[in-house]
Amino acid sequence: MNIVISNESSLPIYEQIVNQMKNELIQGNLQEGDAMPSIRSLARDLQISVITTNRAYSELEKEGLIYSVAGKGFYVSHQNTNMLKEKKIQGIEEHMTQLIRECRMAQLSREDTIKMLTLLWEE
Repeated sequence: MNIVISNESSLPIYEQIVNQMKNELIQGNLQEGDAMPSIRSLARDLQISVITTNRAYSELEKEGLIYSVAGKGFYVSHQNTNMLKEKKIQGIEEHMTQLIRECRMAQLSREDTIKMLTLLWEE
């Protein structure tokens, strides 16, 4: 698992961790029963506080994505990755709707917008 923290992101660090772990689940890089790094280990690796890592794990546990076993650590829960993927797609659709509004306000044609998207996609 490769988590990258960005100081330039507007998201709090714990949300960056949660989002990246969700992406790992969607992509199949984390499977049911996989052991998660310990809170201390992840905090040390990311050079962040244990409190921040604990907050991320608490959020993931609240959402039912991981569970804890006393004295052993955290593990990936059985979850419906299709539901996670659907939530991700829903968020993308919201962003794209906003971008389309902005393109229209800038008087970009549909074709120009599609060309721009295609160029950016291919980078």
